[in-house]
Amino acid sequence: MVTEIAQIEVKPGTEKDFEAGVANAKPLFLRAKGCSGMELHKSVEKPTRYRLFVKWATLENHTVDFRGSDDFQTWRGLVGQYFAAPPEVEHTQTVVS
Repeated sequence: MVTEIAQIEVKPGTEKDFEAGVANAKPLFLRAKGCSGMELHKSVEKPTRYRLFVKWATLENHTVDFRGSDDFQTWRGLVGQYFAAPPEVEHTQTVVS
């Protein structure tokens, strides 16, 4: 299991539109090969900062399968206009639970 963590800064004033875009995109993630869930978190201290957490079976399910899909293009179309900068993405694995 791999967790994608994307830190996303949005343009001030677009927070609600961005959140709606992510909500509309949730089915795109959930039907993607290897995806078992996603959550969007908003920073309390920095209200234009979000973290998107997506659970993938493998790294390639995200980096190859999803990013190479039409659904990825749809995702970016739903939310990309709200980005203040390109998202910072990393992948993690649980080592202690």
